[in-house]
Amino acid sequence: MVNELNGSVMKCVRDQNGNHVIQKCIECVPQDRIQCIVSSFFGQVVALSSHPYGCRVIQRVLEHCDDPNAQVVMDEIMNSVCTLAQDQYGNYVIQHVLQHGKLHERSAIINKLSGHIVIMSLQKFASNVVEKCMTYGSLEERQLLVKEILGSTDENEPLQEMMKDPFGNYVVQKVLETCDEQSRELILSRIKVHLAALKRYTYGKHIVSRVEKLITSGEKHIASSTSYRS
Repeated sequence: MVNELNGSVMKCVRDQNGNHVIQKCIECVPQDRIQCIVSSFFGQVVALSSHPYGCRVIQRVLEHCDDPNAQVVMDEIMNSVCTLAQDQYGNYVIQHVLQHGKLHERSAIINKLSGHIVIMSLQKFASNVVEKCMTYGSLEERQLLVKEILGSTDENEPLQEMMKDPFGNYVVQKVLETCDEQSRELILSRIKVHLAALKRYTYGKHIVSRVEKLITSGEKHIASSTSYRS
């Protein structure tokens, strides 16, 4: 069956029905028998990752291929991380690597996105990638991302902008959910200053609600620990 597909792989990948056959070949046929399929993707990985069906096929390659062919595919992905992160379909490929990839691959993606975190957080597709960075990054990597989100001045302009944004506010919520306690306390202290202003914004209200819950739970925790000690 694989031999019969030789020469028509790309046509099948871009087909609503054919892509499922290619996915099954990658999942079920031994790697040494699907060389002609995987090699068809070389030089086309970014285009396929940006395709509604192709992005699924690339994810199957990442899941089931661990020979040098898969490394070629991964190298092409790594050369276009920022582009794919912002793409309607490519963002799923980057999210897949962040969630299921090797430690050094995850770190490489976070490193490439570093410096663009705030801009990415304000975009519909890339904001999902930033959330995955916060979920699967190491403690040190998450701390670096938090530092970038807080900005370099006392006004914390990047954080303010994100909290009012329809996509950025979800990233801030994810940051509060995943960061270490020290970073959370720092962010909460910065957000508290802007709570009154945030209530005037549709998306800012989401942050206000989340922060008020965190403050309440924090006060309960302090009260119970004080009671326990006494």
